[in-house]
Amino acid sequence: MQKQNDKPQNKNNEQLNGSLRPKTLEDYFFGGAIKNKLFSSLKIFLQAARERKEALDHVLFYGPPGLGKTTLAHILAQEMNVQIKITSGPAIERTGDLASILTNLEEGDILFIDEIHRLNKAVEETMYPAMEDFCLDIILGKGPSAQTIRLDLPRFTIVGATTRAGLLSAPLRGRFGVTHRLDFFNKDDLTRIAKRSVGLLDLHVTPSACEEIAKCCRGTPRIVNHLIKRVRDYSQVKKQENITSEIVREALKMLEVDDMGLNKIDQMYLDILIRKFQGGPVGLSTLCSAMAEDPGTLEDVIEPFLLQKGLIKKTTQGRVAAIKAYEHLGVHFPNQGSIL
Repeated sequence: MQKQNDKPQNKNNEQLNGSLRPKTLEDYFFGGAIKNKLFSSLKIFLQAARERKEALDHVLFYGPPGLGKTTLAHILAQEMNVQIKITSGPAIERTGDLASILTNLEEGDILFIDEIHRLNKAVEETMYPAMEDFCLDIILGKGPSAQTIRLDLPRFTIVGATTRAGLLSAPLRGRFGVTHRLDFFNKDDLTRIAKRSVGLLDLHVTPSACEEIAKCCRGTPRIVNHLIKRVRDYSQVKKQENITSEIVREALKMLEVDDMGLNKIDQMYLDILIRKFQGGPVGLSTLCSAMAEDPGTLEDVIEPFLLQKGLIKKTTQGRVAAIKAYEHLGVHFPNQGSIL
């Protein structure tokens, strides 16, 4: 009997897992209940384009990973009722790759380029006339016999996403008509996301358990859904149908995630900074050597959340642990004046 139920249940779970991503702006912004400038501007932007029956202007989303840049690209395509094609900056190695993608687009289609700051320079320059004039210049041959052919393209929309907007060249950044920064979500918003996700997964989770998950997810919707799935795994193996705050705390302890949302690598960062280097200041390269991590991981993955939580400070001399970090680790704060 159990074998007969396994297959449909697995298939259903796969469908549900895929459906955790919001499909509309109302889903993404919780029915528009929150006062969000991004929601308002995107609604006007979409409505104006639909009324004129034109393609959207090019859009750039930037901000930390996991905040919904890819989700918003899919939502824009859904709202405009057009197709979306997905690629990434490193995947477009040559101008021929870009030409192949652009010539297969239809009127109004959206081309989503993730990590757009990693585009090859030659590819990026080829994109300029495509974004502005919707044409593509292709050079055939080499030397004196080389010829340039201009191909007309349908009016399309490029939606770019990047975690490092500062690495975008000014000419590329200037060709996006709409630019939005995505910020970390607050606890109330994350609790709403958790409640929505557990409902889609048909889990029996108490409201306090949803709040417990939201508190530990680093302000990031993606981590909310990841933690919910891991808590689901834990409760399933432990034969707990009703997921309570206690079950959540046990699962998070197993995952080495503390009540502030710091994972093992975050805790290691603070521990090394405070216990090995007396709270700093410590240079980035020294921290990287002590943790055996590369600078990109520290700057892009670990430090943004620690800075947001007020656990560390960046100074001209290096990284410094704040009083809050000492309190969180339960370490005596030696001398407030010398640290801050």
